[in-house]
Amino acid sequence: MPELSSIEELLGAYLSLLDNFATFLVTFALIYAVGRFGVLPVLRLGLEYRETERTLREGIERVAAFGVVVAALVAGLSLAGLDFILERAAILVAAFTVALGFAAQNVVGNLVSGVFIVTDPTFNIGDWIRWNDKEGVIKDIRFRSTRVRTFDNEVIAVPNSELTANAVTNTVLNGRLRLTVPVRVDYGDDLDAVVRILSEAAADNPDVLEHPEPVVRVTDLGETVEVVASMWIAEPDRVTYGRIRSEYAREIVDRLEEAGVDLGRTGPQEIAGEIGVVSKSATTDESALDR
Repeated sequence: MPELSSIEELLGAYLSLLDNFATFLVTFALIYAVGRFGVLPVLRLGLEYRETERTLREGIERVAAFGVVVAALVAGLSLAGLDFILERAAILVAAFTVALGFAAQNVVGNLVSGVFIVTDPTFNIGDWIRWNDKEGVIKDIRFRSTRVRTFDNEVIAVPNSELTANAVTNTVLNGRLRLTVPVRVDYGDDLDAVVRILSEAAADNPDVLEHPEPVVRVTDLGETVEVVASMWIAEPDRVTYGRIRSEYAREIVDRLEEAGVDLGRTGPQEIAGEIGVVSKSATTDESALDR
């Protein structure tokens, strides 16, 4: 019977499709499991053994994880006899890519910038950076944006194109940071004693490096004399920087007070002119003349 034959062909087609779909699922699951629990852990251990920077390591791991999914998808479709999906998908992806290029140029720019940032050895997670009058510690670097934790404990997502298009200062790249503390004293104070006290306080601080050695200089002559102490600290971060600066400032305040130096006191000012009393009638006459 023709009708029964048509139904059998339809059922056969459905069963064949289900068989192909089952083959795809099994193949995809097996290859993904091998990649997820076999290849990726080995890759992670290899990167850690080579002491790869955390930023580059995480970028490689993300790309590898995406590659595992793509490999499992392609292998599953191929073994299941569904290659035609890949051919059609390639055309759709190409068309979508062209359209996306025009519609989302900023996104593409951020992705390209993200590749440069991830592969830049001088730009790493945990670094303290400054850019465009902003600063913070890098918490994560992704291919579209970089997450920075500010010192107000806020996390901001900075587009990667903004970081690559502007000057970025990495304060901890060289493993040490210069710390400066300005002090203003009166012209009548003993500058030699002030310089000696600031130098000794820096030398006595265990967190201050001996090399380069601390330097104390007179930097400004205004209403008061400005003396600036410059020193270097190792392996700095924002918390350590603030703590050492505060401890040093408190120490020099105590030592200068013991030496009789009054911080921030301005010198005496001479006022020239006469002081008198103007009568109300005189003021009224002057106002009338002005009119």
